[in-house]
Amino acid sequence: MTQVLLCGAFIVTLSMGIRHGFGLWLQPITMERGWTRETFAFAIAVQNIAWGIAGPFAGMLADRFGAFRVLVGGAALYAMGLVGMALATSGLAFTGATGVLLGMAQSGTTYAVIYGVIGRNVAPEKRSWAMGVAAAAGSFGQFLMVPVENWLIGAWGWQNALFVLGCLALAIAPLAWGLREPAMAAASGVRQSVGAALKEALAYPSFRWLMAGYFVCGFQVVFIGVHMPSYLKDKGLSPDVATTALALIGLFNGFGSSTAGVLGQKWAKRHILAGIYFARSVAIVVFLLAPLSPMSVYLFSAVMGFLWLSTVPPTNAVVAQIFGVQYMSMLGGLVFFSHQVGSFMGVWLGGLLYDRTGSYDVVWGLAVAFGVLAALANLPVRETPIVRAAPAAA
Repeated sequence: MTQVLLCGAFIVTLSMGIRHGFGLWLQPITMERGWTRETFAFAIAVQNIAWGIAGPFAGMLADRFGAFRVLVGGAALYAMGLVGMALATSGLAFTGATGVLLGMAQSGTTYAVIYGVIGRNVAPEKRSWAMGVAAAAGSFGQFLMVPVENWLIGAWGWQNALFVLGCLALAIAPLAWGLREPAMAAASGVRQSVGAALKEALAYPSFRWLMAGYFVCGFQVVFIGVHMPSYLKDKGLSPDVATTALALIGLFNGFGSSTAGVLGQKWAKRHILAGIYFARSVAIVVFLLAPLSPMSVYLFSAVMGFLWLSTVPPTNAVVAQIFGVQYMSMLGGLVFFSHQVGSFMGVWLGGLLYDRTGSYDVVWGLAVAFGVLAALANLPVRETPIVRAAPAAA
């Protein structure tokens, strides 16, 4: 279990740490290429939707053939996408590299694949805690990598910074060696076909409620993560404030994710999720109403960071609790697809509505309203294992 947690945590640190800094490239790239913010935002939106679409398939492959092969392929795609992001000179090429390649890479190097291995190798009574550890690692990656990426851009230029990150992404491949599973590990548990597992999950109301909540999670965090640096610069604050804000989100996210994992062992996970979504809406309202200053930004970042990915451990733990772990990577990827649809909408609407209105106000309002709806959506979730009349044929 220790090896799985350590290697999984380091992989998530790299994969999530790199992507959390993409907002730092918005202004350098659009200014040099002469593109609108919508061009950049659309590429990141495609990245999120490609991640979501590829996620269930990456999870299915990991469940069937083991996580190692999927992670190695994801590392190669990650490096290719970052190099393509640096070299693209047209909006279409930029979207292909930044959107499609990096989105596919992230589907094979992040939570769905890692959580599948954790679910199969960690006892149920420790599963929520272990998932919290992995989520906290992704948060630490943001705290660690965002300042590094900002320094790389300032010292070496935005293109060379992407080349360096491409080399760093390849380190995921050797770390994946620690997540190799025995030949039959992925097939253990209730014998059920892929089609039966998909049909069962999509027909189950609690799974659909989880997907609805995860849509909102993606909308909020990706909008803030990508557009926060530009929003603060528009308000007259220095780029250093934005860099510190993103780093604080990553730092406090570690505390929030681990706390959510621990609480998930004791409290109803649906109540934890409802509280997180509602608290996000309250935090955004207070941030928008308070006088803007570096200190108010840092306080907001700390609070939002604590709530940032704290939805991930309880959501995935509920999926494992209801359906078991045989197809956990696939089902985790499926529920994450909803998250990425929300991410697509949040980042794209942020750029689109800014270009149309000159302000992010409408999207901030949507983030608040959606948070309240997500809190209500998680309350009816049933966390008890699903009752199957008889095992489906393999």
